[in-house]
Amino acid sequence: MTKTIDMTSDKGMVKNLIKFVAPIMLSGILQLLFTASDLIVCGLFGSEHSVGAISSTNALINLIVNLFLGLSIGANILMARCYGQKDKQKGQRVVYTAFLLSVVMGIAVGVVGATCSKFFLQLMGTNPELLDLSSEYLAIYFIGVPFSMVYNFVAALLRAVGDTRRPFYFLTLSGLFNVCLNLLFVVQFHLDVVGVAIATAAAQALAAADVIIYIRFYKKNFFQFRFSKIRFYKKEAWEITRLGLPAGLQNMLFSISNVMIQTSVNDLSLTLGAAAVDGNGASASLEGFVYTAMNSCAQGIVTFGSANYAVRNKANVKRVILRTVMLIFAVWVITGSAVLIFARPLLGLYVQNNPLAVDFALQRIYITVGTYVLCGLMDAFAFALRAIGYSILPTVISTCGACGFRLLWIFFIFPLEYFHNITWLAISYPISWFLTALVHLLCFCVLFSKMKFPKQNTGGGALKTESSSDPTAKELCKQN
Repeated sequence: MTKTIDMTSDKGMVKNLIKFVAPIMLSGILQLLFTASDLIVCGLFGSEHSVGAISSTNALINLIVNLFLGLSIGANILMARCYGQKDKQKGQRVVYTAFLLSVVMGIAVGVVGATCSKFFLQLMGTNPELLDLSSEYLAIYFIGVPFSMVYNFVAALLRAVGDTRRPFYFLTLSGLFNVCLNLLFVVQFHLDVVGVAIATAAAQALAAADVIIYIRFYKKNFFQFRFSKIRFYKKEAWEITRLGLPAGLQNMLFSISNVMIQTSVNDLSLTLGAAAVDGNGASASLEGFVYTAMNSCAQGIVTFGSANYAVRNKANVKRVILRTVMLIFAVWVITGSAVLIFARPLLGLYVQNNPLAVDFALQRIYITVGTYVLCGLMDAFAFALRAIGYSILPTVISTCGACGFRLLWIFFIFPLEYFHNITWLAISYPISWFLTALVHLLCFCVLFSKMKFPKQNTGGGALKTESSSDPTAKELCKQN
């Protein structure tokens, strides 16, 4: 039996938000579980510092990839508006343009990343014990980036029209495939980080193939996909870029600060040993589960908020944000408590028989996870600004409030002898989250209060999106 998610009605909004967010959250957590499996398999069956070798590349990967993945947010917002206004013709143009953008950008990022990986890692001051392993992993990983880009863009389009389940199914399938290949290549063939990188690239290719096959042959979507009709539409490309590029720049700037933090950790490892990098990577992996759960909730603001903004329903835009914030608090309490309570045994999965690395990880994880709700609120208020049409402002705020502050901390506070340790490096995170979230909130309140929308009847006739309690359901909700 097919049920619908009502995005523009106040009735049952929290329930609808949860229905929408849950598959996104599960997708993100599964993706992290599969990424964690890379580290755990290498930690158990790979070389001594394979965990540190892989985790030391994460900041660099995010720096290069996140700029372009930010454009998928632009595609999501634009498609959500088309869906809210029931403009199928424009929706079709968005699909083809977004697909071409993902292919071209994916190939460009893949080529640059694969050919320059060792050079970039040397610039970051990667520990010599890890450099060769890290560069091997990174070069192969980037071969799979074009596939990852296609999957993320198409998944963003599907979520924009309310279909959050199928991206989750496709990601689950590719993730299980990734785990199987990890075990085969690392345990059976002893390929270490190279095997993990090959498995990751193959899984990304499978995920991309799944979403393309689905939108090609499933005929009851809001939009269709035919290879013979692929065209590049300048107007839609500009709109996607205008809406998404600021988010991509924000992601990239955050990644720059994270690259600098990773570089600082690399610097510490020269005196404290590679265990500092191993512990930092293990901690970051666990923190990712809390962040992804909260960020998935915040993503509901983009789709629900954009849909209500498209139909000029100011009251519901506010309701979406307030109720999403409540979800973020609840999710942080649940996931954060679980990570903090079981931190030591969980970290042991990554860095087995390495108590020094575990100690390094605990110094960081207690600070970041204990204050992570600030990061969730920062994302929520930034998405709120984007949902009401302000795409550049949150980028500027995040650049100054989070990235700028962290860089100042790294250059002027961290080098001081008393502050030159993992603990004080981690403290820069919650301070930057708080400052950025506060400014985002103040700007949203001022701008939102000045908007004048006509009063809406939220009792019926609202926009609905597809969600099914039965995984075998075959039909999407028909458009009026």
